[in-house]
Amino acid sequence: MKSVTEYLTFNVPSRRGFVNITSKIATIVQKSDIMEGLCLVNAMHITASVFINDNESGLHNDYEKWLEELAPHEPVNQYEHNKTGEDNADAHLKRQVMGREVVIAITKGRLDFGPWEQIFYGEFDGRRSKRVLVKLLGE
Repeated sequence: MKSVTEYLTFNVPSRRGFVNITSKIATIVQKSDIMEGLCLVNAMHITASVFINDNESGLHNDYEKWLEELAPHEPVNQYEHNKTGEDNADAHLKRQVMGREVVIAITKGRLDFGPWEQIFYGEFDGRRSKRVLVKLLGE
């Protein structure tokens, strides 16, 4: 069994955003020479997410609107967490909904996706660097 670990760093210049990271993950898989296995991709920060869905801008706008309705950023004083001096309680809640990680099968040396599936990094409290772990296991 072979194991490969890499870290990606993202710095989204706005408070929130979605970044398609599929090609970066596919490159890591390709250079790993793992033909059959699993690929774990997870956000290593509690206000960021990794998820799989369609790469369609309307859907991303729908996510933004839906998440803001579920956990609006303002007023910031509506959240107990923000009484600690933070203003990002909404980002923690949005991350909880969108998820921490994804696992993708590696088949014949490639990510094994369903139709339209892509991997995204979701940022909910940006403007600083955050890491994503990529861990491959297989043969």
